[in-house]
Amino acid sequence: QVQLVESGGGLVQPGGSLRLSCAVSGVLFRVYHMSWYRQAPGKQRELVAAITSDGSTNYSDSVKGRFTISRDNAKKTVNLQMNSLKPEDTAVYYCNAKVYTQEHWGQGTQVTVSS
Repeated sequence: QVQLVESGGGLVQPGGSLRLSCAVSGVLFRVYHMSWYRQAPGKQRELVAAITSDGSTNYSDSVKGRFTISRDNAKKTVNLQMNSLKPEDTAVYYCNAKVYTQEHWGQGTQVTVSS
C-alpha cells in the first residue's frame, strides 16, 4: 500500500520558517520524482518545488530563494524548508510522488502565515 504522510505544517508569523516533511512508503522511493504542491482557498493547486530522482531541483518563481526542497533516499522522505514566509504562502501543502504513469498524493498539511 502506497502512503505519503506529510507533517510539519502549522501557524507561523510573517517572516518565520517551517519545515515540511513527507514520509513515503510502499514504493521504490529512489526512482520517484518528488514534488510539493499547494492549494489556497479558491485557487488551483500549484507546483511549489520539485526534486528529481537524481537530485535536480526546480522552484516556482514565487518561492525561489526562500524555499528549499531536499530528499533522503535512505529514510524515504522529502522535505521542504520554508523561510521568510509570507501571508500569501498560506495554503494546504501536498506531497506528490511520480514516476512514468504512476502518481501518488499525500493528504496535505495546512500552513497558515498570519500575525
